Amino acid sequence: MKKRGEYLLNNYSRFEESFVYGEGAILYSEDRKDYIDFGSGIGVSSVGHGSKGLSRAIFDQASNLIHTSNLYHIKNQEELAEKLSNLAGFKLYSFFANSGAEANESAIKLARKYGSRGSTKRWKIITLDNSFHGRTYGSLSATAQSSFHKGFEPILDGFVYAKTLNDIQNIIDNDNEIVAVLIELVRGEGGVQALDINEVQTLAKLLKSRDILLMVDEVQSGVFRTGKFLASNLYGIEPDVITLAKGLAGGIPIGAMLTKIPDAFVPGDHGSTFGGNPFSTAASLKTLEILLDEYKSGRLAKRIDFFNSKLDELVREYPHVFKSISGIGLMRGLPLDSKIDLMSIVKSANNERVLTLKSGNNTLRLLPPLTISEKEIETGFQRLSQAIALLNIC
Repeated sequence: MKKRGEYLLNNYSRFEESFVYGEGAILYSEDRKDYIDFGSGIGVSSVGHGSKGLSRAIFDQASNLIHTSNLYHIKNQEELAEKLSNLAGFKLYSFFANSGAEANESAIKLARKYGSRGSTKRWKIITLDNSFHGRTYGSLSATAQSSFHKGFEPILDGFVYAKTLNDIQNIIDNDNEIVAVLIELVRGEGGVQALDINEVQTLAKLLKSRDILLMVDEVQSGVFRTGKFLASNLYGIEPDVITLAKGLAGGIPIGAMLTKIPDAFVPGDHGSTFGGNPFSTAASLKTLEILLDEYKSGRLAKRIDFFNSKLDELVREYPHVFKSISGIGLMRGLPLDSKIDLMSIVKSANNERVLTLKSGNNTLRLLPPLTISEKEIETGFQRLSQAIALLNIC
């Protein structure tokens, strides 16, 4: 174990576990212990581990063709773009990248390009406090959390941080260089807090009246994570730009920037060597096929209800530990009492073989695979309850 990772940069605080295979929502470690996965690789393994359908699609595509380049037509990419537009329920045009950060970078560039039109140049983008949009330089600068900026200053100019949605109108009224507003409807790294639906709808109308782009980062909340294909669908809005990644291909790297603006870019404005290659888009098409079946059959809604009933039981069992439940669907948070150390719960849960995540400084985050079974949910919450009991928190 001392030698392990010797040649890696030390930019991750890793737990001791290492996994060798998985099945459903269960991961198996090198010593063959089973772990219930309530994190799904930070919201990535949307169809669980070892999915036969996804594995077959990946094998078939890899056997035929992995990569050409965007110098040529890619059938899978074109089919995926159409699929995403149809699932969203309104006409969208796609650009494919390799991650959520890259998708957000392309959204930032789109906004700047859009703002260059006309006699008045607009280039500033408003984001919300406690947001998270990625770790590349542009997406890091868009992230309104100073802790992520430390050591990387100066960050890029052109981002204005608003404390709340209600502050945005005042900023717009006093700054004619605003071209876009970038928000997460559920802040994954900001306590898994969902924005108020009425406030979001009011904002959408305001921005439309001012010709300011509404850009929604759905890297974590998208692809059925909230129970609908998009959290935007749940909120009843049609953003000008939407970014997706994480669960979009069940674990194969992919990112997507979707926009209502057909002429947002021209050839040469933006690109990606690997983005939208035949391999990743084949995996995404199969992932969406699996999840759409879960959604249409009603199994996803039933699963969400059962998972959330277990959340309610846990909060009732430990009212001195958890203050409330945050989030939507299978994107959930458990804000802790301020006196309780979040990492002690995460580590204790690991010891009891249930994998969880943290969000911010005081919220336990749960992002299980969207195909998790009731038995796996039951076992996971039993282990999580035991993990908390062993801490003797009073």
